[in-house]
Amino acid sequence: MNGGELYIRATGTWLPPVERVADAVADGRCDAAVARSTRMESVTVSAGEPAPEMAARAARTALERAAAEPGDIDLVLHASFYYQGFDLWAPASYVQRTAVGNQCPALEVRQVSNGGMAALDLAWAYLAADPARVAALVTTGDRFCPPGFDRWRSDPGTVYGDGGTALVVSRHSGFARVRSVATVSAPDLEGMHRGDDPFGPAPFSHRDVVDLEAHKRDFLARHGVAPTVARVAAAQESVVKQALADAGLGLADIDRFVLPHLGHRRLHVAYFAKFGIDPARSTWSWSRTIGHLGAGDPFAGLDHLVSGGALGPGDTCLLFGVGAGFSWSCAVVEILNTPSWRDR
Repeated sequence: MNGGELYIRATGTWLPPVERVADAVADGRCDAAVARSTRMESVTVSAGEPAPEMAARAARTALERAAAEPGDIDLVLHASFYYQGFDLWAPASYVQRTAVGNQCPALEVRQVSNGGMAALDLAWAYLAADPARVAALVTTGDRFCPPGFDRWRSDPGTVYGDGGTALVVSRHSGFARVRSVATVSAPDLEGMHRGDDPFGPAPFSHRDVVDLEAHKRDFLARHGVAPTVARVAAAQESVVKQALADAGLGLADIDRFVLPHLGHRRLHVAYFAKFGIDPARSTWSWSRTIGHLGAGDPFAGLDHLVSGGALGPGDTCLLFGVGAGFSWSCAVVEILNTPSWRDR
């Protein structure tokens, strides 16, 4: 549990136009069985906007909403899932230059789909370590595109969308208070996204297109389905229990749930059924029109609920994150007041 208090001053999201799943099924890009099991309606698809630029656009929105000047930001953390556009390059510095314009530390967090939540956890610890530090900007950005990634087939059960998200967090004030952030790791599961492939000398040494299902098959064949499922369930339950305990709340006290933008089958097994979450109290009805934003699902979901008025003063929200590695993060957020920028 981090020390001191942490507040959210503003959120920001930048998403490109959506593409209907039905159209992808009609032209053969998406399997009809995947469409049925995921129950996705559409996904956001970049027409060329690079991942770091989408993150920077979300950051500019969040910074404007927060009325934050460059000197107010003491840390920039950028999280991502997939390729950021250049080799041996620092996308966090791009976000800092184009959105913030200062010289504070700017660092990239690489924890796949849990990168955004991991960055939030790290930002809180960084700010708490020195009373002179006031605020941090956390961003995410991803574009899942050919030739290396097939948003429809690289990870069956999840359809991937493009976009950028941002949070401005502060030790002193904001429209919401972060009551807790908890993170749990299970490194014994890291092979689920590696499989039996040997380490390669360069990207895409073994496959031209990312195939997470192939790695998963290799791992389960070696370690067994039942032990793996049990390990995942235990870690997931542990992080939820820890986040709620640190916040002094129970699951029944939570008003809204921001879930990963997974397909319906995966959401039902891992969240709806396991924790007794009513889909109507989650972000599912919206996330099924957006797709999995890599590291950005929790921040985009929170922004959607706050901007649309689904969360108001006194409400609590539980943010879930999970990523290969494996790692799980949860955060309890309490809304203190209605931000002035809502619905603008």
